[in-house]
Amino acid sequence: MGNRLDSIHSPADLKKLSVPQLEQLAQEIRERLIVTLSKTGGHLGPNLGVVELTLALHYVFDTPHDKFVFDVSHQAYVHKMLTGRCDRMDTMRQPGGLNGFMLRTESEHDCYGAGHAGTALSAALGMAVARDLAGGKEHVVALAGDAAFTNGISFEALNNIADQTKRLIVVLNDNEWSIDRNVGAIAKYLHKIVTNQHVSQLHDSAARLLERIGGKGALHVVRRAEEAAKGMLWPSFLFEEFGLTYYGPVDGHNIGLLIETFKFLRQQERPVLLHAITQKGRGFQPALDKQKKFHGLGPYDPETGTTPSTGQKTYSEVFAESLVRLADENDKVIAITAAMPNGTALDLFRPHHPKKYFDVGIAEEHAVVFAAGMATQGFKPFCAIYSTFLQRAFDPIVHDVCLQNLPVVFCMDRAGLSGDDGPTHHGLFDIAYLRGIPNMIHMAPTDEDELADMMYTAMLHEGPSAIRYPRGTGPGAAVKPHPCALPIGQADVVHDGDEFVLLGLGALLPLAKKLAEELDRQGYSAAVINPRFVKPLDRELIARYARRAAAVVTFEDHVLMGGFGSAVLEALNEMGIETPVIRIGWPDHFIEHGKVDALRARYGVSVQAALDKLAPYLKRGVPHLVAR
Repeated sequence: MGNRLDSIHSPADLKKLSVPQLEQLAQEIRERLIVTLSKTGGHLGPNLGVVELTLALHYVFDTPHDKFVFDVSHQAYVHKMLTGRCDRMDTMRQPGGLNGFMLRTESEHDCYGAGHAGTALSAALGMAVARDLAGGKEHVVALAGDAAFTNGISFEALNNIADQTKRLIVVLNDNEWSIDRNVGAIAKYLHKIVTNQHVSQLHDSAARLLERIGGKGALHVVRRAEEAAKGMLWPSFLFEEFGLTYYGPVDGHNIGLLIETFKFLRQQERPVLLHAITQKGRGFQPALDKQKKFHGLGPYDPETGTTPSTGQKTYSEVFAESLVRLADENDKVIAITAAMPNGTALDLFRPHHPKKYFDVGIAEEHAVVFAAGMATQGFKPFCAIYSTFLQRAFDPIVHDVCLQNLPVVFCMDRAGLSGDDGPTHHGLFDIAYLRGIPNMIHMAPTDEDELADMMYTAMLHEGPSAIRYPRGTGPGAAVKPHPCALPIGQADVVHDGDEFVLLGLGALLPLAKKLAEELDRQGYSAAVINPRFVKPLDRELIARYARRAAAVVTFEDHVLMGGFGSAVLEALNEMGIETPVIRIGWPDHFIEHGKVDALRARYGVSVQAALDKLAPYLKRGVPHLVAR
C-alpha cells in the first residue's frame, strides 16, 4: 500500500503523473488517511472528501508561490501530505507533531492559519489585493465549504471581491455538511442546483467531452450547466450578482475534469467561483454512514469505524439532558446552536423538543442577537456555543444582551484546554472577555450535578448569564432528579482551614484539594473553596478567609491575565487586604496542541507549581515534593 504516495515529496512530483496515476494516488491517500487517523484521531470525513480537489489544485498551481487558503483548514491533511509532510502524518495532533489545521510556522506551503469558519474569502482577498499592489503574478485560491457561506464574514468578503481585485479563484466545496447537515436558505439554494436534472445531464456531457476532445469542450458544457442553473433559479445568479463568474457545479471527484477546469480558471482576469460537488467521507463506508461522528473523532477501528467508549456521560451530554428536563417543565426554554448540534450534544435535545431547537448555521453573531430577540418576548434562550467560538460574538453579547439585561444563557462548551485541537480551539479567554461586562453572571461547575444546578439557576435568573464547562467527561457525579437553585454569588467551603486558602475554579477544584493534602502532610491547615461564581465573586467569604491566611492560591483553566485569579486580586485590593495571592493558570502565550496533563505540567498548571510558589510562605520550608 502507498508505493506511489511514498514517492511524492513535493507538489512537483505530482506533475509527472498521468490522470490514471493520479487516481491511483487518490486511492492510496485515502487508505493512508484511514489507517493513520485510526491511531491519532482527527478530521477524517472532511479530508476523504477533498482528495481529488487537492490533487488537482496542486497539479495545476505551484505552492508556495501560489497561495491556497483553506476555510477552517481541518480539510488540509491531504495538502500536508502532498507538501513534504506525508512521513509525519502519524504525528497528527500529537505532542510536537503536525497540527490538525493549517499553521504558518509549520510549512511555507501553509500561507494562512485557521481553525474557525468563514475566514478564507476575506484572507484570500487580502492576499490578492496585496499581490496587485506589489505587481505580483501569483494565483490566490480560496477553498471554502458550503457551510462557510452561512457565516457572515464570507458574505462581507463577497461584497468586496469584485471591487477590489480582478484575479481571485474561489472553490465552493459543496458536501451539504459542516459537522451536522447544513441548514438555512443557502444550503437549500445550493441543493436545488445540484439536484436539477438538466444540470446533472450536462455534468455527464462534460465528463464525456473531456474524454473525447479535452478540456475546452468540457468547460463549455460546464458553463452551460451554470446557465441552466441560473435560469432555473433566479434571473441573475447569486454569485454573479456579487461579481464572481460562476462555473459548475462539477464533480469534485473527477480529477481530469478538475485539472482542465483549473487550467482554464487560472487564465481568467476576473474573480471566479467554481462550485464542486464532493462526498464527505468518500472511500470509507463507516464515515459515509455516520457523517457527524467522522467529521472529527479520536482513535477508531480502521476496519469497522467503531470507537472505544468509557460509558461515562460527557459534560455536553449532561448539559443536553438537563436542558431537556428544564424544557419539559418550562415552555419558554429554547435551545440554540451555531452548527454544532453534535459537538454541544443538542442533537440529544432536538428529538424531545424539535420546536424549541434552533440551529442557525455557522453564525455565532446571529445566534446571540437572535437569542436576544427571543428573550425580549419572554423566552429563555440557552445558547450552546464553544467558548472559543463565542469570542466571535463579543459585540452582540455586550450590545444586544447585557446592555438590555436580557435573560440569555451562554453555555460555553470546551471551556479550558481543548488538548488535541490546539490554540484555535482552547477556551482560555472567556472569563476575561465576559467578566468586565455589566449585568453578566459567570459560573463554573466542578462536576456534572453542579452543571445541572447552574443551568436551573440561570433559567430562574432575570438577566444574562454564562456557564463554562470543559470538554469530555467530568468526575462522574450523579445528577439529582431535580436541580437546586444556587444563591447567586455564593461560594462553597469544601474543607475548612486557617493558614492558607485555596480556591479551585470549576474543573481545577481537584488541584486545590490535592494541594491541601500536600500541605496537610507538612503540618499546614488549608481551606479549600469552590468559588462556583466568577462573577459576582463571594467577596465576603474570600475576605474572611484571606484575612487570616498566609497566602491565597487560585486555580483556573484559563489565562491568568484578566482571569479568575485577577478578579480575586482586584477584590482583595479594593477591600484593603494585603494577603499575597498566588495564581495558577495559563501564561500569556497561545498554548500548542498536546495532551492536557503534559501541557499542564509544562506550563505550571499543577500542584507542584503551586507548592514551589508557596515556598516563601511556609514557616518550615517545603521539601521537594512530587504532586500526586
